Amino acid sequence: MAPSPLGPGDVRSKLTFFLSPPNGEPAYQYFRDPPPGKLKKNSIDDTRDVVIHDARGLEDTLSIEVNGFEFLKHISAKTEFLDERAVKTHYYAEMEEFLKEHTGAKRVYIFNHIIRRNYEGAGGGVPGPVNRVHVDQTFEDGFEVVRRHLPDEAEELLQGHFRIVNVWRPIGAPVHHDPLTVADYRTLSLEDLVPVHMLGTDVASPYLFNIRYNENIKWYYLREQTPSEVALFKCFESDMSHKGARMCPHGSFHDASSPPEAPKRQSIEIRALIFD
Repeated sequence: MAPSPLGPGDVRSKLTFFLSPPNGEPAYQYFRDPPPGKLKKNSIDDTRDVVIHDARGLEDTLSIEVNGFEFLKHISAKTEFLDERAVKTHYYAEMEEFLKEHTGAKRVYIFNHIIRRNYEGAGGGVPGPVNRVHVDQTFEDGFEVVRRHLPDEAEELLQGHFRIVNVWRPIGAPVHHDPLTVADYRTLSLEDLVPVHMLGTDVASPYLFNIRYNENIKWYYLREQTPSEVALFKCFESDMSHKGARMCPHGSFHDASSPPEAPKRQSIEIRALIFD
């Protein structure tokens, strides 16, 4: 079948999906370097060509509760994100208020963040973009996030409705290299989700979902997303009967049309518990 024509801003690229470990054992992946004699991960990368659709101009039609993601305008008072203490003090507070206002939540608790800088000289301890598509929590691990971070209140909080939402923002310049891509939940089959045990983290036995390739999954990005535009995407939904989006697979991809001289990607992503 001939490939469908691309719309303005759409790109063809490769995404990395999941194939099960060939020996049949449960899938694992080490967060950091594995112990001597152990593989970093026991699954196989399945790299596929996909079309990634430009969401620019479609922002008003996308919803975190329907599609699993949305793109919003938001100008932050912070621009550099070099001071970790300032990030946790000022940016966290700014994002808590933003999420409360946007979602109508009674309470927002930001439990961590990650800054990615994909350029020479960023330092070996600074992570770059992740190209394997994934979801940060499994259906079970989402509840454990509350128990880990709010143990004294967990049993009461778990009686109510909550979500885990990530807020992703470029730093310093529009994104040309390694943009974020997100999947429309409506095109996803839950059978394509595979739990992977994350080892070597600071957290006891966390799991995430990797994604098997499915040609029906529709992928989006926001072309040349700027630091005044944020991507919100859902990683967990506590209501198992929820009729809309329960999560959003995401990752990064190489855009061959990006000008080589454009700045390398920098981004900050906060992860928040949202209690209604």
